This record gives sequence, structure tokens and C-alpha cells, in this order.
Amino acid sequence: MGPKLFLTGGTGYIGGSVLHTIVTSHPEYDVTVLLRNVPTSFSDRYPNVKIVRGDFDSFDTLAQAASEADVVVRCGSSNHEASLDALIAGLLRRSTPGFLIHLSGTGIVSDYYVEDQLGRLNPKVWSDLHDVDTISSLPDYALHRNTEKILFDAIAEHGDKVNIAIMCPPGIYGKGLGPGKTKSAFVPCLVNEAKKYGRVFYYNEGANTSSWVHIQDLMQVYLRVIEAAAAGGEGATWGKEGYYFTGSQEVAHIDIVKAAGDILKKHGVIENPKPIQIDLKTLDGMLPHPRFPYLARYMFAANSRTRPERAKKLFGYSPSGPGLLESLEEDILVELESS
Repeated sequence: MGPKLFLTGGTGYIGGSVLHTIVTSHPEYDVTVLLRNVPTSFSDRYPNVKIVRGDFDSFDTLAQAASEADVVVRCGSSNHEASLDALIAGLLRRSTPGFLIHLSGTGIVSDYYVEDQLGRLNPKVWSDLHDVDTISSLPDYALHRNTEKILFDAIAEHGDKVNIAIMCPPGIYGKGLGPGKTKSAFVPCLVNEAKKYGRVFYYNEGANTSSWVHIQDLMQVYLRVIEAAAAGGEGATWGKEGYYFTGSQEVAHIDIVKAAGDILKKHGVIENPKPIQIDLKTLDGMLPHPRFPYLARYMFAANSRTRPERAKKLFGYSPSGPGLLESLEEDILVELESS
């Protein structure tokens, strides 16, 4: 019998892609997935995947499933603390050390809360080899900091009992591989706001720059870390040294909206493709979110620059997917067809 894996977020964009990658690459793995609602034809597509019914608030269900797994792959709701606590509690019940692979994101190093930096290029590029000490002591208002604190505390207290890896992808694009959501967040947000505003837009200089990765390149790194965990940990690093950036390129916001403007005009969505500068009040009026009032600053005006040095060192990570600007028209068309 193969190693036992328990996965959450299996119908999400990233989690569904991870599920599909695991099942198709390693049919010998014994995979269980947490599902609140089971998608139509899920069992036809993945007949050997076991289903546990529940959600991220099902503490006992999560803890029990984690206690029975060799490897827990936590995707979905990266900031949900109670579910993370449950999974760690379950892994600590095991008689032998288990593995937890947690999905975070490079929002942790975003400068969206520094108003003077918005729309300008930030020279800081973060390393997953050399900057982890700084990342692990970022202020509490950093995005994803609440759950990363739980993880770093668990590493310090239980590093001999739970091997932890933190997957930290940047902006993602490309069609997802899984049974549920197949679109990332950025393109739908940009397209919908451009339709409302009648133009593509930028703040300040539009020079804010972030790292990006195609979903299939992200799966390269996920697969290598999961394979290492399933084999007992060798070949990857864990704990405080188990921090993985995955970006394949950097793109400035102004370059994205220039390309998006041409695409949206070509398909009759807007009349003028030229990006227009907006003020902070207009920016802050976009993407209203009850728990994240500065979401538009984060999506459209902040920097988040990272290098995947650990994956390159350990796995020879060599991204091969199309670049963001190459894929942009396809992703925009998918959004236009579904909206």
C-alpha cells in the first residue's frame, strides 16, 4: 500500500490542481480529500480517492483525518487558523512523525500597506534561502502572517514530530487542472473592474512589480515536495528551511494593463485600450471586501518580488510554462465567456 495523503481544498484552483497532479502522477498513493460538497462526476474522475465530508470548521474531522495520514496537504483558506490548528493536532497524535505541506502565498511579503510605495517599483527581492528569518518575524498585519505564525510556532515546539513545508506561490495564471475552480483571482478581478470603469488602469507610475507562475509550473514544485514527504522527507527541506517560493518571472503592473487593454479592445469590451492613471480614492473603491479593505491596493498597486532559490537548488526547478503576458488573452477570454 502506498503512503496515505490527506488533502484539503480539493475543489479550489490550487488544491484541485494539486489533487489532479498527485492522482495522475502517483496512482499508488492512498489519497483522501476533504469535501463540503462533492462535484458532479468527481468519483468518476477520481474513483480511488476517498472522500471525507466536512469543511474547515470541522475540527474533529480534520484532526482525525490528519492523524491517519502520513502526509497532509493543506490547500484553501490559507488564513483559516482553526483548521490549521486541527491538522497540527491530528498529526501530533501519530506515533511517528508526519508531514504537513501548507499553502501560503507571497502576499506575506507584499508592500500593499506602505502607501508611499504603491505604484512604484520596490527594489527588494525576497529569497527563500536567505530571508526566512525576516519573513518569520514580519508584523502581524502582513497577509497570511496569522497562519504562518502558527506554523513557525509548531516548528519550534514540535519540529521533531511534524515536518512542515510552507508553499508560497506568487500570482498564478493558466487553467487549473482540478474538478472545481479552474480560474485564478487576478484576471477576473482586473477584467471586472475594467468593465465597470471602462478602461484599464494603474496607480501612480504603475511600476509596481510582482512575481508570477503558471499553474503547471507551480505543480512541478508541489509534486517534488509531496514526493519527498511520501518517501520520508529525503530530498526536500523541512521546518524553518522548508519555505518555498515558486515564481517563474516578474511583470510590472503597467505592462499587464497595456496588454490587457489591447485584448479587451480587440474583443469589444472597452473602446480605449490606453491605460489611465487613477487616484487612491478610486483604487480603494475597487474590489470591496469586508475582511480585506485594501484588496485593490494589493492586487493592482503593490510589489511582491520573490526568487524560488530553494526549489532551484533542491529540485533543479526550471519553469517551462508560457509567460503571463503570453497567456493573458486566453485567461481573459475564459473570464469573458464565463461572465
